[in-house]
Amino acid sequence: MHDYQGQHIHFVTGKLAAEALREVVESLAADLGFAFSIDVLPITVAALMTPNWIARHINVPSEATQVVLPGYCHGSTTELTERFELPIHFGPKDLRQLPKQFGKSIVGFDDYGKYTTEIIAEINHAPRFTLEEIIQHARLLADAGADVIDVGCEPGDAWNGVADCVAALKNEGHRVSIDSLNPVEISAAAQAGAELVLSVNSSNVESAGDWGIEVVAIPDVPDSNSELETTLESLERQGVSYRIDPILEPLGCGFAASIGRYLDVRKSFPAAEMMMGIGNITELTDADSAAINVLLLGICQELRIASVLTTQVIPWAQTSVRECDLARRLVHFAVDKGIPPKHVEPNLVILRDPQVSEYGEQRLQQLADQITDNNYRIFAERESVHLLSRQIHLSDTDPFSLFEKLLETQPKNMDPAHAFYLGYEMAKATTALTLGKNYEQDESLNWGFLTRDEVRHRLKRQKPAAAPEVDKGADS
Repeated sequence: MHDYQGQHIHFVTGKLAAEALREVVESLAADLGFAFSIDVLPITVAALMTPNWIARHINVPSEATQVVLPGYCHGSTTELTERFELPIHFGPKDLRQLPKQFGKSIVGFDDYGKYTTEIIAEINHAPRFTLEEIIQHARLLADAGADVIDVGCEPGDAWNGVADCVAALKNEGHRVSIDSLNPVEISAAAQAGAELVLSVNSSNVESAGDWGIEVVAIPDVPDSNSELETTLESLERQGVSYRIDPILEPLGCGFAASIGRYLDVRKSFPAAEMMMGIGNITELTDADSAAINVLLLGICQELRIASVLTTQVIPWAQTSVRECDLARRLVHFAVDKGIPPKHVEPNLVILRDPQVSEYGEQRLQQLADQITDNNYRIFAERESVHLLSRQIHLSDTDPFSLFEKLLETQPKNMDPAHAFYLGYEMAKATTALTLGKNYEQDESLNWGFLTRDEVRHRLKRQKPAAAPEVDKGADS
């Protein structure tokens, strides 16, 4: 954590957020030991400030050691830096997240992001696709974090195009594996540059020495390791490098017992390389895949299983590779530090938010009392959507009822575009309440790594071309 002892931090805000900012900063200063000052500039909403406008209104005390501007403020800070010769920083867009920016919840994360688990991403039923489609699919998988592209073949006759497929993927710069039991198919793939064979058992092990590449050894029957040792002995005799995959069974079909077989293999072969095919769980379970991937990658990390095979075909698992990429970093950190993987990787918290912040009824009423313009501020708290404007504080659990209440006030600024905007924002607010997420007007809901930035339509429409108009705002 950064040492703030002895510093004097000067915070800049607008009138609407001043009191809330003071409460947050007072607590931070007491915890971290810094002095502070708060500069409330002559504008209601901090979102409409620009650094150049701030430079004409700011009053920085001589003892200040750094300046923190509102998070919504955008633009070059050169003028401020040159004028005051101090570090100029932007705070978070939501001032309630200021403690996190000051590192209160982040300790010892300097080396976060390391991993030891390799992701092998399979292109299922590769013979059914054109070469161009396979290449495009491989690019997407690699961009999501895949280390190896696995060419998934099909039972039956050998695929005549397998060599061309592997060569094309190699030409694109990918590492390639081949998923087949057919020795003819495997041989062609190996000659074209594949580096790993999935899979080898008693049916094809005698050909493994001819391929000259690493293989994955699997049991003949998924619910038993009885013939696996015979396959391993043959691979040892032929001098073939291998990884062991005891086969993960789907839930309801022997999942727990199959986990036990991974434990047994690790005990019997403490130094062996291992792989786990996790798609049998993510693809065959009616549940979003992110948390499942974290759990499975955690098992792999603890058992030193250094590679996983995944795929992303079913809709609820269509981002599995990216999930595994984030998960392998999270579980590596947890196992390396010996701590639970909590409050570490927010990008994997997708459906709900890690923490929901609220202003509270009293603060919302104070905000409503301070508003001097007719623009609408929307908040989502305590099962209700709140709508604030000058002399208006309406709330309801139903956004349709809330809009009816607003119409009863006979607003003069309710054109179709404004009504559409309010409906869109109140729908987002209702979604946030339904799922237990933070709602921030004009901002995307937080969906972890799936979040898509939104264009701030209202701020863009109402923001002046020149300096902001003093004491007028667009929203909170």
